[in-house]
Amino acid sequence: MRGDKNLEKRTYLRFRVLGATVKYKKEKAFLKKTDFVADFCPVLDFSRGGIRFLATELLKFDSDVTLRISLPGEADVMTITGIVRWYTLNPGQSYKYQIGVQFHPYGGKKGQNNPAVLQKFIELEKNFLDDAERQDESEPKKG
Repeated sequence: MRGDKNLEKRTYLRFRVLGATVKYKKEKAFLKKTDFVADFCPVLDFSRGGIRFLATELLKFDSDVTLRISLPGEADVMTITGIVRWYTLNPGQSYKYQIGVQFHPYGGKKGQNNPAVLQKFIELEKNFLDDAERQDESEPKKG
């Protein structure tokens, strides 16, 4: 059953930042160098633990990726690593796929993401989740 709240696996609430984009790089085995994709892909939503974005190419399940997230009005780009946890077709659109990436843990050890990026997500969550909650409150409830 799709609507069963007991099946929800997300730990953090999702929020949107209009105009946010992401570039990604697939991590290759055997140290083969790969570049970030040329396109800026639109971000659909994100949280402290992951991101959902549109892409023109398929990223395979369980593949490691490095992401560069750009936010409107900010010069600095956030770089973060993660693993592809799901993908789906995005039919009838210029971007063929929706991609879901779970971020690797935050910390100071090798292979972990910079804790400063987590702090940035916490700030974004405070700002943009509050906006989304206010918008939800203004919509009529369905009974």
